[in-house]
Amino acid sequence: MSAVAENPVRQHFYEGMFLVDSGKFATDADAVTNDIMSVLAKAGATVVAHRPWQDGKLAYEIQGMKKGLHYIVCFTMRGAGMKTLIRQCQLNETIIRQMFIVHSQQIFDATVGAITGAVTSPPESQSNERPERGRNDRRRDEMPVDDDE
Repeated sequence: MSAVAENPVRQHFYEGMFLVDSGKFATDADAVTNDIMSVLAKAGATVVAHRPWQDGKLAYEIQGMKKGLHYIVCFTMRGAGMKTLIRQCQLNETIIRQMFIVHSQQIFDATVGAITGAVTSPPESQSNERPERGRNDRRRDEMPVDDDE
């Protein structure tokens, strides 16, 4: 058996944040999204979820831009593809900055769920009753006041 067959290539779980010009995104969102997806495809990434995340004023001016849009993408990829991905981002005129984080499977799944809206919030109590208080539990208005001060 060969070493390649024994050691299959491991896929890593990544979260990528891309900073793009919010003006370009406002005028042609599909083109900006396609630019980001093509950069990821060239690096061999498989996109699981993506969406615009935050649009607003930047903390400091970057390449003459005072406002930008952060675009979040969750993807899987071999670790060897990261060098290609970073280089493709640097060559792309649409992407201003990028950041990548490697996640564990559990965190990756939770992030994908949050992006796609598949995560549900925990159920709230249906009861309007007050919880029982223990012997030492007191409300603020029941607290003793020291009049000597």
